[in-house]
Amino acid sequence: KMTQQMRDLQLAQARKPPGPSSPNAAKRLYRNLSGKFRVNYTSFDEGSLAGRGEKEKLRKSYLFQSNAALFEAVELQDLDRVQELLKQYSPEELDLNTPNSEGLLPLDIAIMTNNAPIARALLQAGAKESPHFVSLESRSLHLSTLVREAEQRVNELTAQVVNEAPNADCSEKEKQLKAWEWRYRLYKRMKAGFEHARVPDAPTNVHLSVASSSSVQVTFWEPLSVNSAVVTKYKVEWSSSPTFSPLLGEAVIDKLKNLHFTIRGLVSGTAYYVQVSAYNMKGWGPPQASVPPFAIPSNWREYDGRAPRRRRQAEALDHLLGQVKTVHQHCVCHEPCKNQPQSRKHSVSKSLKHLFHPGSKFLKTLKRGLYLTAIFYKDDNILVTHEDQIPVVEIDDTYSCLLMQDFLWFTKVSCMWDEILWLRQCVTVSQSSCSCILQTRFKMLLAISQMQGLLGIQDLGQVFFEPVKDKQGNILIITLKEVKTSQTFESVRWVPICKLQTSRKSVSSPEEPTALDTLLISIQDKLAYHQRSSHALSPGLYLGYLKLCSAVDQIRVLVPERLPNILCHVKIRSNPNISREEWEWLQKMASVEEPVPAEPEAETTQNHLFQELQVAIKELMTLVNIPLQEAKDFRLYSQEVLDFGGQVSFLLLLPPSDDVCTAPGQNNPYTPRSGFLTLPLQIFELGEEG
Repeated sequence: KMTQQMRDLQLAQARKPPGPSSPNAAKRLYRNLSGKFRVNYTSFDEGSLAGRGEKEKLRKSYLFQSNAALFEAVELQDLDRVQELLKQYSPEELDLNTPNSEGLLPLDIAIMTNNAPIARALLQAGAKESPHFVSLESRSLHLSTLVREAEQRVNELTAQVVNEAPNADCSEKEKQLKAWEWRYRLYKRMKAGFEHARVPDAPTNVHLSVASSSSVQVTFWEPLSVNSAVVTKYKVEWSSSPTFSPLLGEAVIDKLKNLHFTIRGLVSGTAYYVQVSAYNMKGWGPPQASVPPFAIPSNWREYDGRAPRRRRQAEALDHLLGQVKTVHQHCVCHEPCKNQPQSRKHSVSKSLKHLFHPGSKFLKTLKRGLYLTAIFYKDDNILVTHEDQIPVVEIDDTYSCLLMQDFLWFTKVSCMWDEILWLRQCVTVSQSSCSCILQTRFKMLLAISQMQGLLGIQDLGQVFFEPVKDKQGNILIITLKEVKTSQTFESVRWVPICKLQTSRKSVSSPEEPTALDTLLISIQDKLAYHQRSSHALSPGLYLGYLKLCSAVDQIRVLVPERLPNILCHVKIRSNPNISREEWEWLQKMASVEEPVPAEPEAETTQNHLFQELQVAIKELMTLVNIPLQEAKDFRLYSQEVLDFGGQVSFLLLLPPSDDVCTAPGQNNPYTPRSGFLTLPLQIFELGEEG
């Protein structure tokens, strides 16, 4: 018999007993084993084990039990237990794709009993169908054999139980009879599931889009009807002919977490037709052609041959900085550095004096002036001094009104934390000019060096977008940095933020809090801002809204609080690429003085983009609280697509020219709802670059 031959070949690697004694016994089996699965192997007394061989044998025993428990859970349709085992063990540890003594895999049992949730969980974990089922006939024959042998075994055990007198052996045979009766019903259900199943319908919503100049992407959904059998894979086919003859290529997708596929290595400017079909245990279903029926690999830059805006910019800036350093290498400001090795013998005494120098310590209280504070945090903990104070150093005790230009200069310096010593030396050259601006900026560099030296950390993090001020004339410039790993420091220590907030004694009144008190009260908001400003958008094409407002000394830009390093936006689609045909259509729309609702032809990429833009504009206007009828005067920025790293791109929606930037005192009738803030434009640019 075929089944018997398969069993003989697999006896050596059988991972599962022939069957549980009963359904209840099966439940007890894997539930009782579940406690053993959680044993930590390293907790055993290794002295009691006879070497590595015994430990490996013990480990294999537990893995064998986990494999058996997985089969039992699938057979009993216990989804929770299946998910627990898949989470607890790797596919290799579970022997997920090793057939049992019946030649079946867990996925075979799930799909032939039409248990879609368990089948999907197994498929996402990497489960496969049994390789023994090379055809429909072989699967049907195998199931018929399993049913017939189980029925025969039930008849034999029934006769033995009826003819034997009640005793211990009879009780054991009754247990075996119940187990085989249950297994007989399982095999019959699997056989009936296979016989009633049909090939799946075609996939739905098969959409084709241009991914780049050499690739297209197809996305699709599951068939509306799988005809009583779980779909286990899909096939994507492509051709340069609408008849799909000849076929240029095909790909089988068996990882079903995300139903999409990118066809790469295509020729730019060539039309490609794509179709998708689904597969279940009865075979491949009919193919479904994509909408639009073809796509031409291209990119919007091909419309006018424009080069990327940011090509080699970082390299050019590094080269420019290197040239500046070379010019300054032999300047007067570096002469003290040349003499430094000669004074090395005094380093110990100088370092001791440095400890007692009043300017070398963190400040406990603020007087009237400009200060720098560095906030380092990890989870719910923050770095404080040994006096339980946030690290603060003085910049200038005579500076009572921070100019915006000085603050913006400081934020640019934050991009060069490792170059502070060099910047100090360069600024020193101009000290003879006694410029107030240079004096202040030199003091900023001194304060940064002092903070770096006291903390023993070069990178002080990101500058918060606005200083904290109080009525006593104190101004705090704040830097924020999240520490990912556990580190210890000499002059500071970790404390819980909540403990710092409750234990600090305020020296100011609630009506007029000091800058330090204000910082401590709002520290959670600042940490949340810092975390959100480092989040990245998921890949896709977005519609952004550009709105500026000007003040006397700065221009500010409207951003969402949840993602302050990006303009107000909504997602148009997951594909970030704009094709040449789509861009050409956008250019035509932009060139029309009086826009008319001229929809592009149906079943084209332009038509799909048109529909996506309509939805995105409505969503964006609702987001920023602008009535939709006012958007009729808005326009798309048609000079370029803003590209961020190839995975994220933006189309910009602009208000009328007179309303792009609101002047001081100008009334803005449509103010966004809560959840937005305005950042200085230079701060936003630094965050966006990061």
